[in-house]
This record gives sequence, structure tokens and C-alpha cells, in this order.
Amino acid sequence: MELEALGQIREGVERLLAVDAAGLADGALHDAVVEVSRLGSRLEAAAARLVGAWDARRVWAADGSTSPAAVLARDAGHSKATARQACRRARRLRDMPVTADAFARGAISVDHVEVLCRTNTPEAAALFSEAEALLVEQAGRLGFSDFTRVARYWSQCADDARSEDRALRQHEQRHVSITPTFDGSYELRGSLDAIGGEIVATELDRLQRELFEADWARARAEYGDGARPDHLARTDAQRRADAHVEMARRSAAARPGTRVPRPLITVLVDHDTFTGRVCETARGSVVTPGQVAGLLFDDAHIERVVFGPANRITEVGRRRRFFTGALRRAIEVRDRHCTHPGCDVPAEQCDVDHVTPYDQGGRTTQDNGRLRCPPHNRWAYVNEQRPPPPNGPQVPTAPRSPPRR
Repeated sequence: MELEALGQIREGVERLLAVDAAGLADGALHDAVVEVSRLGSRLEAAAARLVGAWDARRVWAADGSTSPAAVLARDAGHSKATARQACRRARRLRDMPVTADAFARGAISVDHVEVLCRTNTPEAAALFSEAEALLVEQAGRLGFSDFTRVARYWSQCADDARSEDRALRQHEQRHVSITPTFDGSYELRGSLDAIGGEIVATELDRLQRELFEADWARARAEYGDGARPDHLARTDAQRRADAHVEMARRSAAARPGTRVPRPLITVLVDHDTFTGRVCETARGSVVTPGQVAGLLFDDAHIERVVFGPANRITEVGRRRRFFTGALRRAIEVRDRHCTHPGCDVPAEQCDVDHVTPYDQGGRTTQDNGRLRCPPHNRWAYVNEQRPPPPNGPQVPTAPRSPPRR
């Protein structure tokens, strides 16, 4: 029966490979892509069950091999890293029945399973067993980036001491290298902790946007209203590289003793799900209280946000040193990212859109505001039958945008 099922899968795959994708209507092609992705996750679930049994019975050791991952890599043509991940996932799932069941039903994807497996550490196993159903329910309900944030919060709250230890190790293991290559170029590699990475990424985003605007201005000067993204002088990757160089140039030109900008740490309290202590940076990176404590006095701005019922923000406390735009900030913290389904463009790159348009009587209030990235904001005007925004010609979206307060 098992071999017959595998034969049917092979036949189905052959038929699927024979489908003329170019001949499918857009709607049918979209549905096929989504369904194949879902079926792929269920096949991963079936594979995990088989690998789990194969591993537990030590079938892989029949030829004298000492590692299941090595055998799987050899006979299935995987890399050793992929094979190790598959074996590790199968072992973890043996002790995660709710996760395994949801995985098999297609309620969660293999990516959700990987997050849940990393969350279920040996130290937190007892607590995870109690919370597994809740975490799996969140995985099926939330977008992936939101679920990842929930899992990080849960891990942090489940084991305070080890969370602080991990954050300290992350800081201690920070490193960056820039190495000349044989052909004279330089290779940049490194790793930063959450707060250090936030500071660097925020400034690079700002510079990228600045470079994008310069490229777009040049394209408009040459091509007028017919300017298109392919007319830009640099690719996104080239602008990211140039932003690093520009940051170094500006650092060299800064006067000694210049006071540097400070990161913004947002503290959320009284959230329905995680009442009490939740900390994250303005860009949404989850940090521990220990990481924040060292910044309280001299190195960061602190912002307090209080949630009321139904996830409605009732107060945005002013950080040390003047903080403006409380209404926008309330919507940023509440929505976190673009509210178009499946879009996770972060808040700082979004516009605040009226749910009921202003020219139709919509009020500029928290309840009538929502975050939308520029492309989905424009999409709403077309697909929700709104008048076009009075911004002149539409420009392509930059990979990053500066915060709008």
C-alpha cells in the first residue's frame, strides 16, 4: 500500500510537470501555485514521519554508517546541511504531537514547523508542551513574520535567564570583516547583535532612499514622465553597496565630538496575549530587558505604549527628548507593517491610509487609520474605487523609505 501511494504521487507529479503553465489563466495559475506550495508542505510532513521512523529504527545503520544525515545526503542527493535539518526536524516532531498533526493537515508550513522546533528547546520543553496548542494556533492564524515575533516573545518570557544569556552571547560574538580579494575588490561579512544591527540597518535604509531619490531624479530629467524603473542608473544591490561607502564617507567627514542619533526602543504593556513585559525596537526586532537596560540613560530614546481592549492603543508616552507624531506612531505600533493581506513591509516604510477616505467623511483617527506600503496604497485607490492620490506621476517604490512622522 505504501509503495502504491508513492507510485501515485510520482504519477501525479508527472502529470503536473506536463501542464502548460503558459496556457493557464492568471487566476488558475495563482491557485495552482498556492495549492502546489501547500501540498509541498504536506509532503514535507509525510517525509518527516517516514524519516522519524527510519531514524528511530536505525535503518540507516544497516551498511555500517554512523550518521543518518550522511546516509540521507548520500542516497537522496541532499546537502549534508539539508539532511541534518530533516533528521533534526523528524526527531523534534516525535515530541510535538500538536505541531505534527497541524503540519500533516497542511494547517502550517514547514517554515512554521522550523520556528516551533527552535522554540521547543530542551530547557523550555515542559512549558512548550503546555503552550504548544496556543503557539500552533497562532502559527495558523498570523502572518509568518508576526508569528515569528510571537514565538520570540514566548521564548523570551519562558526562560528569562537563558534569553539574557543568549543576547549577551550574540553581542559578544559580533564581528565584521572586510577582506581584499585577488582581483582587488573587497568582500564584506559579519554579524551584529539586535540593537547594533538595527542602528546600522536604519542608517543604511535612509541612505539607500536618498540614493534612490537621486537616481529617480536623474531618470526623470532624461526621460520625463516616461521614466521607468529600468531607467535607473543603479540596481537595488548597487545602491545598498554604495550606501555602505557613503556612510563611511560621512563618518570620516563628521566633526569630532558630534552627538550621534540614538535608537528608539519601544516598550509595549498590557497586550492581550503577552501582558506585562514586551520590548522591541522601532523596526520590530525583539530585544531583552537586559539589552535595553544598558541604553536607558545615555544611548537610546525610550517610548512607552499602552494597549487597551481590542488591541486599541490608549496611550503613547513621550520618550525622553521630544517625540512628535503620536497618532501616526500609535498606528505604526498597532499595525507593525502594511495591512494588505500577506504584506510585511515594515511600518516605517508605509503610509497611513484612511480606511474610509477623508473626502468621503472619514476622520483622521486611530480607528480610521491603517498602514499601507506605497504600492498597496496605490492599489487600494484602483481596486477600492477611490480617487487617485494627488501626488502627480507615480514613481517606483524604493527598497527602503525613511520614517514618516
